[in-house]
Amino acid sequence: MTLLDPPAEKPEKSRAMAFTIAALVLVAIVVLWFTFRYYPEKKAAEHFFDALVAGDTARAYQLWKPSPSYAIKDFLADWGPEGYYGPVKSYKILRASSPIGANAIAVRVAISPFSPMPDASEIEKSRKTKVVSVWVLISDKSFSFPP
Repeated sequence: MTLLDPPAEKPEKSRAMAFTIAALVLVAIVVLWFTFRYYPEKKAAEHFFDALVAGDTARAYQLWKPSPSYAIKDFLADWGPEGYYGPVKSYKILRASSPIGANAIAVRVAISPFSPMPDASEIEKSRKTKVVSVWVLISDKSFSFPP
């Protein structure tokens, strides 16, 4: 190599490949974060509603982690077989979101007295489907109704 020879060229392919891989990793991280950001709270809600579907209101009450002012009779008046939301035979978690400034996750759930969850084409059955919001406290996964 002499002084008049041009310098060796750097391959542009490797730089483009590095940026492409970095961009794909970044996109994958963002997608995974949006997919799993409320995973623990959704899982807690699944356990609660699975207990209701199984008819185990004692276990559901235990998972609710109620305050002393929310007695079992109040819980059964809301979630029991003859309660306001009951009987719960099937459910579907619709959405989870975090209200601004809240220390809880709002989980919207469609609950139905029919098993399996009725399709939208089954008008008579789907009329009895209710959409309820429950709050899952981030710290201990206890439940409450939104304020």
